[in-house]
Amino acid sequence: MEKAKVRILLAEDDENLGLLLKEYLQAKGYETDLYKDGERAYKGFNNNHYDICILDVMMPIKDGFTLAKEIRTINSSMPILFLTAKSMKEDVLEGFTLGADDYMTKPFSIEELLLRIEAILRRTRNDPSSSEQEVFQIGNYEFDVTKQTLTLGDESKRLTTKESELLRYLCLNKNSVLDRNFALKTIWIDDSYFNARSMDVYITKLRKYLSMDPTVEIINVRGKGFKLISNS
Repeated sequence: MEKAKVRILLAEDDENLGLLLKEYLQAKGYETDLYKDGERAYKGFNNNHYDICILDVMMPIKDGFTLAKEIRTINSSMPILFLTAKSMKEDVLEGFTLGADDYMTKPFSIEELLLRIEAILRRTRNDPSSSEQEVFQIGNYEFDVTKQTLTLGDESKRLTTKESELLRYLCLNKNSVLDRNFALKTIWIDDSYFNARSMDVYITKLRKYLSMDPTVEIINVRGKGFKLISNS
């Protein structure tokens, strides 16, 4: 991946932290624009092209969740990583409900943030080394990994990066168990409690998306993981 071509939107109202993150990411080869509140970040997003957005949850004028919703209306598959206070654990699940690709709680390791960004970008850019098959048939649905779309007849649903990645692993393990810990460590990087809860949120979303075909089902396999059941 050529980092020089990657542009990051960073929305962080803590000036010292924001400047530190911006300087570090730029030193690593990422073009990074820093915005001090959600309203400025939204205007910046409208006027520029970005490959990933890093949003602080608690910001003046417009908070990170509101900003994420507005970004999603413009680009439904834009990768989003939330930064949240460690004491605000409910922010984590709220963020994943909005379709976040990842989150980090403050204080965090700046090196770990870089690893999270790189992992998201690998998934978003569909690194050929990580995916052999690009199109899957799931009952009457067609799932295109590259386009991140789930299509049924004339209706097409655009998936977020994490939704797409989770569904891809379910498809690769169709009619057999997708190990819960494997999915957490591969897609979410670690198997913490809140990542596990967030994965449950995404499983619920995928069940809803696939609900129009009664022959398709995602079931829980107690103590092991999940199984995508489909005859095709």
